[in-house]
Amino acid sequence: MEKPGRPTGGSVRRMAIELAQCFIAVDDHDKALAFYRDVLGLEVRNDVKYEGMRWVTVGSPSQPDVEIVLEPPLADPNAPETDRQAAAELLAKGQLRGVNFRTDDCDATFEQIRAGGAEVLQEPMDMPYGVRDCAFRDPAGNMLRFTQPN
Repeated sequence: MEKPGRPTGGSVRRMAIELAQCFIAVDDHDKALAFYRDVLGLEVRNDVKYEGMRWVTVGSPSQPDVEIVLEPPLADPNAPETDRQAAAELLAKGQLRGVNFRTDDCDATFEQIRAGGAEVLQEPMDMPYGVRDCAFRDPAGNMLRFTQPN
């Protein structure tokens, strides 16, 4: 049995799809805001409290259409408490994925973030795949990488 091939470009309508939001788990919105706003320089787009929940989004001024949502490790209000606890434990261990940022000066970015007190995971170094990058943990334990194309 043969797999069907990819549709040819002539018969497929192209759709405009863009990234709008990505999510980072945080255990303390105030600490997260102090880091993402004051250390990284991201702007706060929303900080809304409603019925015990908090919706916080931040983003780079140079990317007005992309937001990072700072949310609890398991934001689903219907999630069982055991699942919430498991997600919180993974976050505390730094096992949840963070995000990669692009910068035009990896070394200056590194110094700024280190001066802000973030935990250093990797100092700036040239990677064999064509970038210079460094890595930190945010206050919740998420790994954040900062890459500069070579």
